[in-house]
Amino acid sequence: MQIHPTIAGLRAALAGAGRVAFVPTMGNLHDGHIALMREARRHADVVVASIFVNRLQFGPREDFDKYPRTFADDCARLTDAGVDHLFAPDETEMYPAPQRYHVEPEPAQVSILEGAVRPGHFRGVATVVLKLFNIVQPQVALFGKKDYQQLMVLTNMTRELALPIRIVPGETIRAADGLALSSRNGYLSAAERAEAPRLFAQLSRIRERLQAGERDLARMEADAVAELAAHGWQPDYIAIRRRSDLQVPEGDEPLVVLAAARLGSTRLIDNLEL
Repeated sequence: MQIHPTIAGLRAALAGAGRVAFVPTMGNLHDGHIALMREARRHADVVVASIFVNRLQFGPREDFDKYPRTFADDCARLTDAGVDHLFAPDETEMYPAPQRYHVEPEPAQVSILEGAVRPGHFRGVATVVLKLFNIVQPQVALFGKKDYQQLMVLTNMTRELALPIRIVPGETIRAADGLALSSRNGYLSAAERAEAPRLFAQLSRIRERLQAGERDLARMEADAVAELAAHGWQPDYIAIRRRSDLQVPEGDEPLVVLAAARLGSTRLIDNLEL
């Protein structure tokens, strides 16, 4: 695997490379990331990953400074996964001057759920991803479904800006007890890690109730929030939404339930298509 700290170096390496699949990450890689890398190989001749902890998508009281940086281990995992090129810029390379141009996602898409809790987050995500797309110029890009709203925002951005890139979603990878793999799971204490699967269990319970014929969505959401709170969680939301745009359902349409809750000092997110 070739490692490129500069834009010029990556572009030179990819000149004439053929069909490129791209997986952007912030590092501290887990099996979910690696599944995306392996899937990328099915779609292209060359697989490119990036590692960049993007300051623009962190709020002023979020974990930018303590976000885990595990570069050596990440490189070993990417090499084992068969990644061809790693773009690993520092902040000076990505933002040689203050970033004054930004991507502003459609407000209805980013004023809800994660966007309501983390204002400005998706502006930062969309801006850095568009910049990475311009640097790498892939034909295919892969993102995990665990960040469901992010996937929607980036898919819509790619379509509406007519980018010549196909977005491929990757299924959420889970531990044996159901906890969605996340770079932030490492923040959990042993006791919190034992409790953490309750989040997915509540989403699964909502799916079971829907399959059994219940239709009071608000009651199911409230019951799940109460169950988490009773076990020491601080829920931000549990919301049943239509998959297409994450708005409140109005009829018989494909649904997804999304959740975010804090367990101790760690904020976990998850979702389940219903």
